[in-house]
Amino acid sequence: MDAFSAVLQGLPMTLMLTLSAFMIGIIGAVPLAVGLSSPNMIIRLACRIFVDLVRGVPIIVWLFLLKFGIQIGTFKFNPVSAAIVGLGIVSIAYLAEIYRGGLQAVPRGQGEAAGALGLDQGTTFLHVTVPQAFRIVSPSIATYLTGLLKDSSIASTIIVTEMVFQSQAFARQHPTTEGILPYILVGILYIVLSLPVAYLSRSLDARMRKAVYA
Repeated sequence: MDAFSAVLQGLPMTLMLTLSAFMIGIIGAVPLAVGLSSPNMIIRLACRIFVDLVRGVPIIVWLFLLKFGIQIGTFKFNPVSAAIVGLGIVSIAYLAEIYRGGLQAVPRGQGEAAGALGLDQGTTFLHVTVPQAFRIVSPSIATYLTGLLKDSSIASTIIVTEMVFQSQAFARQHPTTEGILPYILVGILYIVLSLPVAYLSRSLDARMRKAVYA
């Protein structure tokens, strides 16, 4: 029970990190995805460089850079804000790539049909392309959320008191076989938390396939 209590103390922080970073990614990826699909080569190249740079660097490196490498005057990231911003930036890059794939997967004929009906480009994009793209990428977004939940454990390296950090603290206080127990409990909790998202991902994928082949 002591091990379980220690793990539960970190659960709210794990959920907060995951959901905060996910919301940053969901919103911030929109303009980046549009930029990746832009006909303007300079905008498209700038967005591509950002996405490849962020995805090419391990998450732990971004967290350390934000926590220990950035100080503007008296401002300095605390561990929690560094973790949220770092995971959020990484989420923006990955979700932008998912969005871009969804936008490009929408058949070109849909836009041509909307134009034939007299809809302008903005209306076509918002009311024709985006809804179809979202339906296509919904399973991938749910899958990414599952991965982000597990990646939140990396925040323990900059002293964010989420579940893995609490497990490490308990293990240091109990340097016997009892110290391994919280890690087992953390693994179980990650599985329990991931199951609803995994089910949602499969459900969305099944509904999308049904809609496509109906």
